[in-house]
Amino acid sequence: MNFFALQYATPDVNLWLILPELVICTVAVVIMLVDAFARPTQRWITGGISLFGIAAAGAGSSWLWLSWRGAAEAFNGMIVLDELRLGFTFVFLIVSALTILVSIVWMENEHLPAGEFHSLLMFATAGMMFMASAGDLVMVFLGLEILSIATYVMCGFRRTDVRSNESSMKYFILGSFSSAFLLYGIALTYGATATAALPGTTNIAEIARRLPEAQYPLLLFAGAAMMLVGFGFKIATAPFHVWTPDVYEGAPTPVTAFMAAGPKAAGFASFLRVFLFAFPFAVMTVNKGAGQIHTAWLSALVVIAILTMTVGNVVAIAQNNVKRMLAYSSIAHAGYALVGFVAAGAAAEIEQRNAAIAAVIFYLLTYAVMNLGAFAVVQLIARAGDRRTEVEDYNGIGFQSPWLAFCLSLFLLSLLGMPPTAGFIGKVMVFRAALDQHYFLLVVIGVLNTAVSAYYYLRLIIVMFFSERTTAWNAPRIPASIGLALLITILGVFYLGLFPDRVINALQTKPVVSVSRR
Repeated sequence: MNFFALQYATPDVNLWLILPELVICTVAVVIMLVDAFARPTQRWITGGISLFGIAAAGAGSSWLWLSWRGAAEAFNGMIVLDELRLGFTFVFLIVSALTILVSIVWMENEHLPAGEFHSLLMFATAGMMFMASAGDLVMVFLGLEILSIATYVMCGFRRTDVRSNESSMKYFILGSFSSAFLLYGIALTYGATATAALPGTTNIAEIARRLPEAQYPLLLFAGAAMMLVGFGFKIATAPFHVWTPDVYEGAPTPVTAFMAAGPKAAGFASFLRVFLFAFPFAVMTVNKGAGQIHTAWLSALVVIAILTMTVGNVVAIAQNNVKRMLAYSSIAHAGYALVGFVAAGAAAEIEQRNAAIAAVIFYLLTYAVMNLGAFAVVQLIARAGDRRTEVEDYNGIGFQSPWLAFCLSLFLLSLLGMPPTAGFIGKVMVFRAALDQHYFLLVVIGVLNTAVSAYYYLRLIIVMFFSERTTAWNAPRIPASIGLALLITILGVFYLGLFPDRVINALQTKPVVSVSRR
């Protein structure tokens, strides 16, 4: 009886704090109903409904940003509201909106059900938003599964394509393994945080409070290690990246674009929150045994960041398929973002930690913009069925389709990190955060890897402008939706590269968990 009394808590319901998520989920259900009852000639309207829902969710997030001062929580700590959550939420909404614009023509050309795709995309967006807003490990897992299940289906959305089916199956099988690792890590952490008077907890803030008195440090080590493996798979870090090239190549190009930007950012959102706020730096000054967990995961991240940057860039050199090349590029960029993560983990002062977190969010925002722009061009050139995705398919198109070649060149240069593009500022931000924490060798390795990446990025540009084409080239028509997506991404690349201050200042994150240093 005392146990049940201990577990009971009055529900802290506050629907306003999940207003953006409620909007997106409602829109997803509305799209399914419209798709079920609308005439086939009217089903295009689901794209407009999706964009309206994203705009409404963005307005709701802006209202939350302006209305709530400081951190807030609801549903007994399951949901939190802070700048980390809202910053990532805007990244997710931008990614989803651009994915819709890029995918409209693809679905028309391949006669795919638009309503089903848009509904799945909305549910995936809701899953990402719940991952960023989670204040509890159970909520992290719930959001991850909502995102994952929708993404598994989208990977195999081209049902008659064997490559798409293979992509979906590989992602499902390996994703299930990674989810099992994450869930087992959550279970071990729950057991390790139990005390003589209290049962274990999965609340991130409560885990941090109990670390100084942890009675089972080895169990905590095992739980943290398994969660690190689970998150490492979701953000495609080495050595947990093996699924990425095959899945990215086989999935439809708009889905690949979404996966490379959205789920990766969502994985980082949860990864940052769990490890920075459940196993924070401050614990080292209170309990040396529990503090070793912080040292262990930080050291592991340094090694993983080096491996991820190096493996991604070196293997990308050997790729002759553009989608596989961009897949390995995506792996390398996860390594660059981890550099900022390491800086946040090593920061002894809250201001330094918040600046490093803002650098990671800004980097993922810039990566999402330039990556989605690049995949929009790849989608146009690939045509229906992704028939033209080899590097040789780009031979000599620079002067025959100058607008497409210019756009792709700009995005590749931004991915490389050339000034004055967004990619340059993004790398400066994460490298500067690491330098502030004296990770000089890590930054040097990051700069050397950037130099290595110049080979495969510039190779595609050289192929477009200086290689002779041996086959006929029919310049693809640029539909209005993809033209709008390209315009938005080009403006984003230049705006974030030339005027980043306003965005960076808005992303300065306040702590969700404050553990006093004694």
